Amino acid sequence: MHYLKSLLGIVLLSGATTVMAADRYKIDSSHSTVGFSVSHMVLSKTRGTFGDYTGDISWDPNPAKTSISGVVRVNSIDTRNADRDAHLRSPDFFDVATYPEIRFVSKTVKKGKKASSPYEVEGVLTIKGVSKPVKFPLFVSKPIKDPWGNTRVHFNAKFTINRRDFGMNFSKVMDNGGLVVGNDVEIELDVEGIQDKSVSQR
Repeated sequence: MHYLKSLLGIVLLSGATTVMAADRYKIDSSHSTVGFSVSHMVLSKTRGTFGDYTGDISWDPNPAKTSISGVVRVNSIDTRNADRDAHLRSPDFFDVATYPEIRFVSKTVKKGKKASSPYEVEGVLTIKGVSKPVKFPLFVSKPIKDPWGNTRVHFNAKFTINRRDFGMNFSKVMDNGGLVVGNDVEIELDVEGIQDKSVSQR
């Protein structure tokens, strides 16, 4: 009888393990930055941010069970120049009227091979209606408790895309052959996540 009770306990515990959810984090946009930079006339970099975005990070100790997704409202672009921002919203670049959002959905998350890259994320980035695979290293802090009892985690990622891959082909060539606006766009996601206790079960 003792053996049967022990066996039943193991079965029930195993079943409970399979239904436990990963810790889910919502992006705290008031303490996060979604930014980018691009070469200007091969001299300097123009930097900008997006102010309106949301994201979900379902984080599990087993990276294979982790998922990441995010949505950016392109109309919130800010490069500290109103005329430039209006041009970036136009069909020459993002065409906000037709494609108001940038989306990302992860496909795989795994541990990195180097200490300098704790995790590697592969997913699909959609800009201006064009979806392309992207891959980038992800740095994740240890969870902390804030003074109000919330669990917070810091996520940071940097990667580069070619804007022409997403249909943003506008360009002007200078006399020396350089581009007024570079093709490579460096993206940085510096995100503070706050645990959604309503769905996290661990």
